Amino acid sequence: MTAAAPFPTPGRSVVRSVEQHLAALLAQARPLAPAALTPWEALGLVLGEDVVADLDLPPFDNSAMDGYAVRLADVAGAAEGSPVVLQVRADVAAGSAAPEGGLVPGCAARIMTGAPVPEGTQAVVPVEWTDGGTDRVEVRQEPRPAANIRRRGEDVARGATVLSAGTVVTPAVVGLLAGIGRGEVLVHRRPHVVVVSTGSELVDPGEEAGPAQIHDANRPMLAAAASATGARVTLVPIVRDEPGALVTAIQGHLDGADLILTSAGVSEGAYDVVKADLLALAGDDGHVEFSAVAMQPGKPQGHGWLGPRRVPVITLPGNPVSAYVSFQVFVRPVLRRLLGHPGLLRRTVRAVLTADVRSPAGRRQYLRARLEPADPTAAAGPAHPRVVPVGGPGSHLLGSLARSNALVVIAEDTVAVMAGEVVEVMVLEEENA
Repeated sequence: MTAAAPFPTPGRSVVRSVEQHLAALLAQARPLAPAALTPWEALGLVLGEDVVADLDLPPFDNSAMDGYAVRLADVAGAAEGSPVVLQVRADVAAGSAAPEGGLVPGCAARIMTGAPVPEGTQAVVPVEWTDGGTDRVEVRQEPRPAANIRRRGEDVARGATVLSAGTVVTPAVVGLLAGIGRGEVLVHRRPHVVVVSTGSELVDPGEEAGPAQIHDANRPMLAAAASATGARVTLVPIVRDEPGALVTAIQGHLDGADLILTSAGVSEGAYDVVKADLLALAGDDGHVEFSAVAMQPGKPQGHGWLGPRRVPVITLPGNPVSAYVSFQVFVRPVLRRLLGHPGLLRRTVRAVLTADVRSPAGRRQYLRARLEPADPTAAAGPAHPRVVPVGGPGSHLLGSLARSNALVVIAEDTVAVMAGEVVEVMVLEEENA
């Protein structure tokens, strides 16, 4: 029986550092053009413009609470046991206009929270300091000048820049935008990410796996990670290890995608066809290159762009842990660049390692771990949190990945770190960090 001929594999990969590969990826990424959305629709996105207030906030002097608008001279000396009695000459509800002629000397106006204060008002007496009268009112405590009056523009002045481009739209920012009357705001839109898994051994979750088959964890995991970063995601059906299959799967997405993200098929194996397919798809309109990055896990990497729109493509290794770590180190910063975030990288902290670990010489290791609060019984000194390694070094260990919330980062020139040493830790469970 004649042995099957191996699929062609392109030439040897170049070796890069983590920083070199990340720089190459970021060099082809630019913030997406801003689009106008309502403040609610813009939640979680990044402002693509400075926001200038077109009105004062508050837009008029108004009451900070339910009570009585008064002149200070009319309530001087008011106290428990010796109240001042005033006539109530007006009721001012929220949403109604202040009474014409302003506040009559010797009288009060009953007023509700948010209602415009009558002209001449020098303080608002809380209803709790009175008997709550409607025709006449007993004031039992003297207020301070300007007490409980919200002055026009004291929060935001018309013409002021209240938000800068690059600000993330949080619920509080939504409230501010709505409060100054903005119906729309320019934000960098969500990137559309097309996620592809390759491998003839894969079946979809929910389907029965046959002999020598496994369920595809990468596509759902990477789609979830991209979505959590702020992207809009399309999942492509599993692509088999057949020449041309990847070309067929993704060429129809090049008109609408902002990033193509593949996993598996970028090693040096005989049946790793992703390289050949992407090079064929790139043709004269694109460019794809592959690298061996000095890291563990995640050594085989690739990137480039495809089609006349120069759609970025990032190829990740197929082992789930390798794919996940590669996403955090490389893909997430690219997505944040597309989203317009000024900060691209995960937050790192210093933490005390709780167990001895070894690392391969010449490669930066990203070790799955659990970041925990500082040990309260530790000797006096910097209160570093603790970091507990989770699982072994295998890049297929999904169970330990799910139990981790951080990655211990061990430098290329370090082969061993002992328990008790302070190490650098990448924090994972913070989407906007």
